[in-house]
Amino acid sequence: MSLGSQKMKSKGSSGIVLNAELHLRQQMIDELKFNLTNTSNPADDSNFTQNLESIKKMTYIFNPMKWRWAAEKQVEITINNSTATKTCEIIIKGRDSDNANVKKEFDAFIGWLRIYAVIRHPNDYVSPRILRPAMRKDCRHIEERISRVTDTKRTPVDLYKGVQGSTATRETRMEVVAWIAVCKFDCKLEGGFVRDWIVGHYTLRPPGVTDPKKWIDTSNPMPALVKQVIPCDLDCHLPSHMYFDIEKFQDELYKYGLTCEVHRDAWRYVLLFDEDKPTGPFTMDLIEPHVALTHDRIDLDVNNLSVDTDYTYELGMRIDIQRKPYEIELEKIVTNIKNKRFKVLRPVDHYVGLRINKMQQRGWTQDGPIISVMPDPHYKYDAVLVPLPSSGTLYTDVSTKMKSISSVQIVSIEEIRNPYLEETYEGMKKLIAKQCSNQNPNEQELFHGTKSAGTQGITDDGYDDRYFNTGSLYGKSNIYT
Repeated sequence: MSLGSQKMKSKGSSGIVLNAELHLRQQMIDELKFNLTNTSNPADDSNFTQNLESIKKMTYIFNPMKWRWAAEKQVEITINNSTATKTCEIIIKGRDSDNANVKKEFDAFIGWLRIYAVIRHPNDYVSPRILRPAMRKDCRHIEERISRVTDTKRTPVDLYKGVQGSTATRETRMEVVAWIAVCKFDCKLEGGFVRDWIVGHYTLRPPGVTDPKKWIDTSNPMPALVKQVIPCDLDCHLPSHMYFDIEKFQDELYKYGLTCEVHRDAWRYVLLFDEDKPTGPFTMDLIEPHVALTHDRIDLDVNNLSVDTDYTYELGMRIDIQRKPYEIELEKIVTNIKNKRFKVLRPVDHYVGLRINKMQQRGWTQDGPIISVMPDPHYKYDAVLVPLPSSGTLYTDVSTKMKSISSVQIVSIEEIRNPYLEETYEGMKKLIAKQCSNQNPNEQELFHGTKSAGTQGITDDGYDDRYFNTGSLYGKSNIYT
């Protein structure tokens, strides 16, 4: 047993030693208290405040984290939500070093909340469905690969063949690992493996590299493969309704001759498989469910697919992009994957730029202009504002025009998502377009200056279209937006 920099060794009969160790551990228990609201700072915006408000109403999302710490480190985590004081108190009972690590996990989660606009509800996803008949008849091979990952009726013999059989490949071994995660541990598989293998059936290896060990990118603190390997990894969301036991997961893998290195991050497990196998290594990310809820936007449409237990022919979506005004349906995404096309669904920042560059290096092409898919606001609010990245095209265009105004200082440029106003806007565009000779209702994009109170009013209720100026710079105008 470690005590600071010292080590203590106990000798004696097993019962005495175990009782002594239990007593010592009990004496080392300490208590740490803090409030989630205490982690805020003056720079926090309204989105972060609203997210914290939502967290206080669904503290059950932390249950898997609580179960994990109790099972693995005997740490007790209590979350007390007080609506009267509007606080969320966290009480941790464990050894000092474990308490500090639990606190780091909560701090990491708060960091995610600050980055993203809206924390999602656990049920906020598109349930898997079958492709429509016109496309399905040509996609039976996709359904076969879906079932190999999601069908709970697969037999141990069939699974063993996928790992150790004469026709086993790196991809069939990945399928078996994914099957264990999905069918035995209620994980949800999403991301690159669904895109590249299940739907696209694409494979690629680094040219000129004969030793598969060299596929591993050693520049990262966590195991990762070079991007020339396709499919690259398995991305899974851990279940929110049950404890995920990493040791039991490894035991299940071992039944089929599969082993892995386990690495723990503040918000996920990262597993490295088959480092010494001739078929080549692969990695797996197991993301904590409360962290997955902070991923409120999707970068590319082709990265939005998921598969789930016993949906053996169906594909689901992580984020709902079928709703208006986006209307990107499942069949469109599958068509894009089969043709190696992708649509960008958020403004291009450094991270999204890297994803686009990676896809283009793999031979994919961008489908049309960028559209910005934003999450709906919290149910109590009319709108959500999301800052534009300063490296984005829209930010650059707007800032360039604004800087033509003397002495202007740009504090921030934000996108507004107000579903009710968007419906009105789309309707007015159609009505006005009928009266325009070129069918274009947006003759010119304009700026509107107002005070802070007006800014909030426009965000929630839109412009007041009862007023317009006949002597303005651009003549008679009426604003609908």
